[in-house]
Amino acid sequence: MPNKPSARDAQVILQLYDLRREPEMRKARNWWMAEFWPASADDFLKVAWAMGTQENNWLRQVGGYWGIAASLVLQGAVSEDLFLRPAFSGEMFVMFGKVHPFLKELREKLGDPEAFLDIEKVITNTKWGRERLKFVLKRLETMRQRMANKA
Repeated sequence: MPNKPSARDAQVILQLYDLRREPEMRKARNWWMAEFWPASADDFLKVAWAMGTQENNWLRQVGGYWGIAASLVLQGAVSEDLFLRPAFSGEMFVMFGKVHPFLKELREKLGDPEAFLDIEKVITNTKWGRERLKFVLKRLETMRQRMANKA
């Protein structure tokens, strides 16, 4: 992977950002960020196995988007440094953070050891990414506690 992002890398990032603005993708992203709070692999699987539902579509749309975007980094098609800037990939960290606590069990139950693997590799490939994930996991736990206290 090149050390210094190029103008081509910037163009790819802008194109990826533009895809996030599509109306249905905005709905899917909002659902992931605001409404979808799986507490276990089974919570995730309830949605994953509910084919044909709006939530299932949104689950796959956002997960697929970030999986594809991460694969571009892993294949060297876009700068890792540019991709990992919080202004672009912060949402990916939140999405991954929501499944991280039960990722091993989720992979086992899906029968897919590569579920979220490209995203995990991009996030954990750098010290900065690993530290950012720790930060996001703490923030998500605080948000879960606040939501539980309101209920």
